[in-house]
Amino acid sequence: MKFAIIGSGAVGGYFGARLHEAGHTVYFLARGSHLEAIRKNGIQIKSIAGDYKALNVDSHETVQTIPSVDVVLVAVKAWQVSEIAPKLKSLAKGSTYFVPLQNGVEAHGILEEVLGKERVLGGLCGLISFIEKPGVIQHAGAEPYVTIGEYHGQSSSRTKALQEAFSPCIGAKANISDDIEKSVWEKFLLISAFSGVGAVTRVPIGIIRSIPETRKLLDDALKEVIQLANARGVKLDQISLKKTWDFFDNLPPQGTASMQRDIMDGKPSELESQTGTIVRYGKESNVPTPINTFIYNSLLPVEKIARGLLNIAG
Repeated sequence: MKFAIIGSGAVGGYFGARLHEAGHTVYFLARGSHLEAIRKNGIQIKSIAGDYKALNVDSHETVQTIPSVDVVLVAVKAWQVSEIAPKLKSLAKGSTYFVPLQNGVEAHGILEEVLGKERVLGGLCGLISFIEKPGVIQHAGAEPYVTIGEYHGQSSSRTKALQEAFSPCIGAKANISDDIEKSVWEKFLLISAFSGVGAVTRVPIGIIRSIPETRKLLDDALKEVIQLANARGVKLDQISLKKTWDFFDNLPPQGTASMQRDIMDGKPSELESQTGTIVRYGKESNVPTPINTFIYNSLLPVEKIARGLLNIAG
């Protein structure tokens, strides 16, 4: 199977390297020093599931130079999807389809609007990983997975083919969801609360879950998202909450979310796509979100500084 990885960072680079390891043809879109390192030394994966170094990978700086593929995994940051979507039209040929792997609940709609509803699967992923240095990706926690699904709820030949393509991969698997909208919201439930509370407290999950006050803060943030999802027709419940807490309680204690790491490093983050979306959707649906609003308001100044929208000197 032929894959294009749009955004070869901690997420796309990891899954792309695992697909490469399994023998698939993989084209990587990257930029800057990361692209230079990939072209020189390949992509190195350091993983609790086993290390791998993908050598002689086919790397690209622009979408237009990527040949035709079967599947496009869109793995840029959530706030970059609207920017990259028009550039992906050059890959929208034949039966090629696109799978968004972003945190958040809006990437699918953005891609559909530009590329056409028939070309976009629902998708999400999970793992804790980061770029250790250009060309080197560290997988530090959680069993890596991709979940895919058709929004009409039925399994299809393309979801089955993609799941099969992942089957020989080491340290990566693909699941098919019969309710991909709920699956995306369950991931959003997990990552938005994890990211927001982690960023505002600036400590890893082991500390958050061990202190009663921060554990309750995280729980309250989760419950707001459940109420919001239900108000918008997505049925999250106590089972969703328990699954999320089971995940948190089994994470390595040093685990952090990517949005949290970006904010702590002074980089632009997915604040608007995660906590900001909760606040915005809450207003639209008339659902109070005081915990997430506090988190959003607390983090907004550093986000504006990171994006050059606010002068730190005032």
